[in-house]
Amino acid sequence: MKIKIDIVIPVLNEEALLENNIKQIWKYISQELNDNYNFKIIIADNGSVDKTEEIGTRLSLDYEGKILYHKVFYQGVGLALKSAWSFSDADIIGYMDLDLATDLRHIPEAISSLIADDTDIVYGSRLHKRSKVIGRSLKRELSSRVFNFILRAYLGVNFSDGMCGFKFMKRKYLNGILEGGANSDGWFFCTEILIIAEWQKLKLIELPVIWTDSPNSKVSIIKLSLEYLKAMKSIKNKYQ
Repeated sequence: MKIKIDIVIPVLNEEALLENNIKQIWKYISQELNDNYNFKIIIADNGSVDKTEEIGTRLSLDYEGKILYHKVFYQGVGLALKSAWSFSDADIIGYMDLDLATDLRHIPEAISSLIADDTDIVYGSRLHKRSKVIGRSLKRELSSRVFNFILRAYLGVNFSDGMCGFKFMKRKYLNGILEGGANSDGWFFCTEILIIAEWQKLKLIELPVIWTDSPNSKVSIIKLSLEYLKAMKSIKNKYQ
């Protein structure tokens, strides 16, 4: 039996990047991973109003059964991931950002770690001493380090980078993580996965990554920071 792997790409109004970057991901995994794996890429569209749906639908037809288009009618990265994963029957599920900030070579590294080792979740880290971060502004670097310091101090977790958009896990743990408190519909869901997994004593492996910061990032540091601080307080009050 082939190992089933679903990679979710959450998108919002990404008509400019969608077709080219999805094809890049598919080409890479087709060339680099052997026949022991059955891969699907799931485009999780959370409320786009541009041509994202049209392009995603066309890709799903061109790559039937290999690339899927999944529509979520409300905005939120967490909502998109939860919705797409709820239909998955894969052995391993994961997600990465469409802008390919995380180098594609880390996909087979993450998969290999989950299969070969006693590992439950693999997460990318831009803060590992062996990571290479390209083109990141001082403002973003400082805000990331401060946030992760607060996260560790306030919630007592040990992982280094809760915000990196590259995580893979064994699907059998998903329901437990959701029921354990990972329920944000926004960006914080990507960090909640690690928080709850660590609290549940799952084995997390940190993967140093090559990361190229996107100059066209749509993420507002101030807005995201406020969302995260509020969410951290909420999860601490509920579960600790």
